[in-house]
Amino acid sequence: MLSAFTPAARLQTAYRRRFLENRADNLFMGSFTDLIAARAYMPQSTVAMGGATAVSRKSSSTRNAKQGNLQIRCNDYPALFWIGRSVAEGMRNVVDLGGYIGATHEAFERLLGSPRNVNWKRCDLTGGDAGPDASDCDLLYLAGSLPYLPMRLGEVLALLPIKPKRIVLNDTAVHPERTIYTLNSSRFGVRPCRIQHHDELLAELTDAGYRRRDHWRNEGPTIEVPFVEGGAQPYYAGGCFDRD
Repeated sequence: MLSAFTPAARLQTAYRRRFLENRADNLFMGSFTDLIAARAYMPQSTVAMGGATAVSRKSSSTRNAKQGNLQIRCNDYPALFWIGRSVAEGMRNVVDLGGYIGATHEAFERLLGSPRNVNWKRCDLTGGDAGPDASDCDLLYLAGSLPYLPMRLGEVLALLPIKPKRIVLNDTAVHPERTIYTLNSSRFGVRPCRIQHHDELLAELTDAGYRRRDHWRNEGPTIEVPFVEGGAQPYYAGGCFDRD
């Protein structure tokens, strides 16, 4: 156990203070046995997202002033490509698991030309609760939400009577060697987070009957879990997977 007066202990104390006071950066802290243990470590004063609401609506050409200012990040373009291709291939039912503010839908809809017959069901993901019933949808889209789900993707898919035809992942936190359960502090509050072993995630999809069509590494935001072995190795990734 570190003495409170050692340089290492002082560094950890300073970082913990920065982590808890953070409102803008993407910070990570600690290593735990699972998401439950990570949640138990959260101070009562922190605000984590909690609850999930499914919202279904038809695509529309209607716009408001704010929608005109929506920006697409470089990291979004691989997913945008596969969503556009999915629509062109006749996929019409999209479940956006974690699209809690609808920004992805509105921005993608603007660039994809607002196909009117696409039904985009958005699930507001908060606190890591599982999303809507995605059974028999054409496309299941998870942009950054998978690390906060209480169940792994393989477990979610196992519960669905009819699995999605295609899954598109983006901004998914992964690690090249192991899974790390940690805490994430960002503008959304403090949340338990699973940085999953990359190969385990791919194996779950393969076991669920999916083959990989595409795979990419998201550049830009970095992941670092200070004071944790291998904490500088995680990164964000995405991919497209089709049901065999």
